[in-house]
Amino acid sequence: MKGRIATFMVHTSPLEQAGTGDAGGMNVYVVESAQKIAAHGIEVDIFTRRTDPNQFDQQISDGVNVKYMDAGPASPLTKEELPTQISALTHCFMRHFRQLPADYYKLAHSHYWISGQVGWNVRSAAGLPLVHTMHTMALVKNQALAEGESPEPDVRAYGEEQIVRHADAMIANTDAEAAQLVSLYSACPDKVFTVAPGVDLQRFTTGGGKAAARVKLDIAPDALMFTFVGRIQPHKGPEVLVRAAAEMITHSPYLRSKLALVIMGGPSGNGSQEPQRLAALAKFLGVEDIVHFVKPCKRDDLADWYRASDLVCVPSYTESFGLVALEAQACGTPVVATAVGGLRTAVADGISGALVDGHDPRAWSSIISRLLMEPAHRIGLSLGAIEHASHFGWESTARKTLDVYDWVLSRPDEKSLKAVQ
Repeated sequence: MKGRIATFMVHTSPLEQAGTGDAGGMNVYVVESAQKIAAHGIEVDIFTRRTDPNQFDQQISDGVNVKYMDAGPASPLTKEELPTQISALTHCFMRHFRQLPADYYKLAHSHYWISGQVGWNVRSAAGLPLVHTMHTMALVKNQALAEGESPEPDVRAYGEEQIVRHADAMIANTDAEAAQLVSLYSACPDKVFTVAPGVDLQRFTTGGGKAAARVKLDIAPDALMFTFVGRIQPHKGPEVLVRAAAEMITHSPYLRSKLALVIMGGPSGNGSQEPQRLAALAKFLGVEDIVHFVKPCKRDDLADWYRASDLVCVPSYTESFGLVALEAQACGTPVVATAVGGLRTAVADGISGALVDGHDPRAWSSIISRLLMEPAHRIGLSLGAIEHASHFGWESTARKTLDVYDWVLSRPDEKSLKAVQ
């Protein structure tokens, strides 16, 4: 394939700090894969909504450009408010598109359902083939809600069904997600492709090791530290870890002097007050001295936090993949994660970490305690983590995505066996 693609990511800018607001793993995914695709000679224009008057189009790397569209106020909108701007976003893109030479964009690739709605409109108005990546799905999330969490609205589920029906190809992160697209959304199996996300294997490495990372971050060398990284909202499950920490102290009071739970992230979505609620919960449970809240940091610094941790925990209720798990493992840190969705692929149970069924704090406490108390076992898992993560570079993601683009542009009448898989 040669040429340029239009990528839609309208509900959050790819330049936003991951770990707070609506910015998360998808932001990393879009930028990293775009840069690798551009390295193959295909330029990528990423279209997002302007949320600040001082945002201007910019090139973020060779062949990758961020372009801002004016729709609604130049200020943040919630994901619940943003669907009202789908028509305006489509209009803004089409006004830009009509000024371009013929065949300027080869196709469109949308990420998340609101962008998919824009992509579907553009497909109809401009005739651009549409590739869509869900990242998360309403029908999947609603099957596994955290306690007190609001379900995803019907408008999202209906919107996702429309996208699946009209997209030329769907990209799933795992085979399990591909099966969900077929079973829950009636996607045509021949149009669903599995392309695993990756990890930056040059940035996320063992580096100088745990000791050096702890010196840099001013963390005690003998601390028993387990870390959560991500948006702080009920669906990501940080409460499970606070309650697990309390269980650990109850059963092993001697751990209090060394145990440290680090929660790195910011409020997001329906968890706007979640950091305060978790802090209050930690105080109520008597573990406020071992629960430490840290703001999201730059990705180079994030690698040090991974290295400094004995374990990284991902207690999500659903997860389309779990980039945090891959990044931590690439740094040599074992991961404890919920046995759901893409985490079953991102973590090799018993080899690079441990998978936990459900969200019972007692179960999490048991597994985390055992691994913290068995340094020799953690060393073995650390070696397995490095090996496991090494198979998930972004270059592989880009190559398989380009294969999907080629498949779409070839417009085959019949193709049931797909080489990209």
